Order: sequence, then C-alpha cells, then structure tokens
Amino acid sequence: MDNEVNIVINQMSQELSQNYTAQKLFDVGLDERLPNKDAILFVLEELQKITFPGFFGNENMAYSNKQAFAGHELSLLYDKLYHEIKAALKYTYKTKEYEELRREAKGITLDFIRKVPEVQSMLLKDVDAEFDGDPAAKSRQEVIFSYPGLYAIFVYRYAHVLYSLNVPFIPRIMTEHAHNLTGIDINPGATIGEYFFIDHGTGIVIGETTTIGNHVKLYQGVTLGALSTSKGQGLSGIKRHPTIEDNVVIYANTTVLGGETVIGKNSVVAGNTFVTYSIPENTKVASSVPELKLKVRS
Repeated sequence: MDNEVNIVINQMSQELSQNYTAQKLFDVGLDERLPNKDAILFVLEELQKITFPGFFGNENMAYSNKQAFAGHELSLLYDKLYHEIKAALKYTYKTKEYEELRREAKGITLDFIRKVPEVQSMLLKDVDAEFDGDPAAKSRQEVIFSYPGLYAIFVYRYAHVLYSLNVPFIPRIMTEHAHNLTGIDINPGATIGEYFFIDHGTGIVIGETTTIGNHVKLYQGVTLGALSTSKGQGLSGIKRHPTIEDNVVIYANTTVLGGETVIGKNSVVAGNTFVTYSIPENTKVASSVPELKLKVRS
C-alpha cells in the first residue's frame, strides 16, 4: 500500500479504536461470548428434520428405525442448543457462577427437548389449516415444502418455547431469520393457538403481546401492533398488542392496534381496514370502499 493509503487507514483505525473504547457494548469478557448465529440456524435445521422427517435431510422414514432416528437428531439438537443457551445466559447474567449457569442451561435445554413432540403436533395442525384454507394448495406435502407462512409459524412455535423459558437472544435471532426469509415478522413472545393459517404472508407483523386464538386466518400485510411505542422501554411487559379470538379471519393490509383491542370470535375483518377498538363476536367489519372514477381515454 502507498503512503496515502497507510495514513488514511491509520487515522481511521485510531477513530474506530476510540469508538470501541467509548462504547462498552463491545466489551466481552475472556470467558464470555454471544450466541453463534450459525449454530442457531443449525438448531432450526435439526428441528425441521425432527418435525418433518423425510422432507428435510435424507432420511426415508419408511425404512428407518424411527426411535433411533429421533434419538440421534435430538442428541445433536441438545448438544448444539445447550452450548448456545449457556453462552446466552453467561453473557446476560455475568455475576452467576459457572456451575449454576451450566445447571440452568442443562435444565432449560431439557425442558425444550420435552416440548418438541407437543410443538410438532401443533405444527401438523397448522399444516392442516394451511391446506384446508388454501384452494391453491395441491397437497400437505406442498405446504410443508414450500409455504413461507408455515415456515414462519414453524420457527415461531419453537422460538416461543425458548422465549417462555426466558432464554436471552436466541428466540429473537430465530424469528428474525424467518422474517428475513419470508417477510413475516412474528415476535416470539406472541401467544398463538392451534390451526393457525397464514395466506401469502408477506408483510405480516405480529407484536410481542399479541394473543391469537384457534382457527385464525391472516392474509398478507396484516399488522397486529401497538397504538404507540413512544414510551419505549417503559412499555416493556405491558399488554400493548391486540387479542384475536377463535375463528377470526383478517384480510389483506388490515391494521389492528392496541392492547385493549379484542376482535371477537367468528368475526371477519375486511381488507384495508384500520381497527383501534374492540369488535364484538360474530361481526363483519369493513371500511368504506373507495369510489372508483372511470374516465375514457382520449
């Protein structure tokens, strides 16, 4: 490198060094590390193999010892997830002793493993909801292989288990990975019931304190959000996103806001509707249809 390049690099490295020193956010202890994103993505891949065997990976379940397959995959999952949970706990709770962190990480990881069959059962119901609700779906196999809505739900359901176990970092890393791939943003803190159906999905946002019942259908562009986030961290832990009760359908580009807003059972909310107050059960909700103006081209 010539002298001018060396001078610029030296000056900028000094400025960056000053930024690093001023910003304690980057200081990590010698025995600490942040969770590894590649390892977390490996966990998601293993969960796909376990949840939908034969669809992901090379296993043919017709010719496999099913229990041996499940045991092998769960062992791989446990080992990788345990180390990432331990790292997340160590980084977050710096004053805890190593043995305490190790026991806590082991307990959390085992609790997660115990939930895997239950989550798989939930996801198979979501597959049914996607297939039964979409006339364009040719088979349940197609839904599992290719539907972005199902992938976002798959990631959310496992991330929600970790969120409920108070694991730092990892649940949000998982759901933001799904968000990046699908355009569907489901916060891991949301509570979502059985037979959840997402059609198309692009642009859907589901906030942290959202509660969704059973047999709910959402279409693209739906936002279940907060009325205001101007108080920032002061709103943490407060119910600020809506409740959607059972058998509700919300069509495209609709926004429902507020922690006190409840969409009652068996209701339908039309597309392009803005809702900030509760809707009774068995109600159809729609904004006025914009008037079309037609003009003959000259």
